[in-house]
Amino acid sequence: MGSHKDSENPKATLPTPVTPAGRDALDAILADPGRTVVALDFDGTLAPIVPDPEQARAHPDAVTALAALAPRVLSVAVVTGRPADVAVRHGGFAGVPGLEHLTVLGHYGAERWDAATDTVTAPPPHPGVAAVRAELPAVLERAGAGEGTWIEEKGRAVAVHTRRAADPQATFEALRAPLTDLATRHGLIVEPGRMVLELRPPGMDKGVALRRHVVDSAATAVLYAGDDLGDLPAFAAVEKLRGEGVPGLLVCSGSTEVTELSERADLVVDGPEGVVRLLARIAEVAGAGAGGA
Repeated sequence: MGSHKDSENPKATLPTPVTPAGRDALDAILADPGRTVVALDFDGTLAPIVPDPEQARAHPDAVTALAALAPRVLSVAVVTGRPADVAVRHGGFAGVPGLEHLTVLGHYGAERWDAATDTVTAPPPHPGVAAVRAELPAVLERAGAGEGTWIEEKGRAVAVHTRRAADPQATFEALRAPLTDLATRHGLIVEPGRMVLELRPPGMDKGVALRRHVVDSAATAVLYAGDDLGDLPAFAAVEKLRGEGVPGLLVCSGSTEVTELSERADLVVDGPEGVVRLLARIAEVAGAGAGGA
């Protein structure tokens, strides 16, 4: 990753986006951070990927970086497929000075948690999720999923993980068709990810959630960071916003498991550690600008 050449420029230690649109967006963000939405995936972006999602926790420096950044920008939003309260708990976001205006859009935007009120708002769950949940163990058994494949209960969705299987990729591929059939019968869709297949209601995706948040906030610039296939709709939303005159910076939290994001990103960083470092540096530069530097 390159950096701005002018060592006296406060942007000097920021990585340089590889695309003209990304460079324009970073300039717009730093010129007016107070009208910028910074939106972030959770798993793989703020939190390292671990074999058991229940053990996932935000990077040790994530909350500090977010608390430094949040007062400088219009909004910080965590956009995740997890239930909002789980992301809040695993992220350690509640009751943190500086994060009073943090928003967590859980279940791809179906749930919303606001730090200011410490409450979650959400519509009733889709009835197909309960039906799928009841049938899923038998479907996995018929498909020969085997030891190491396990079900994650996500409230408004249910996910099947293959990362612990003897052959994670082969198991993942073998389950795609039967899980898609199961989801379709109950009005759901299957969202593939990094060794996980999630069965969830249609119309819930990070692109819809992100666009709604940016438009409702009347933001004039946006940064989105993600790492997995479920983040592609958010990337597409940013690209569409660009066409409508809202500069957007696409950041990929680097992974060798998913290349689709890195190929479309303006900036690739070294996993959650790189994301946290980028957020902290943007907070510093935005603060320097506010101070007249």
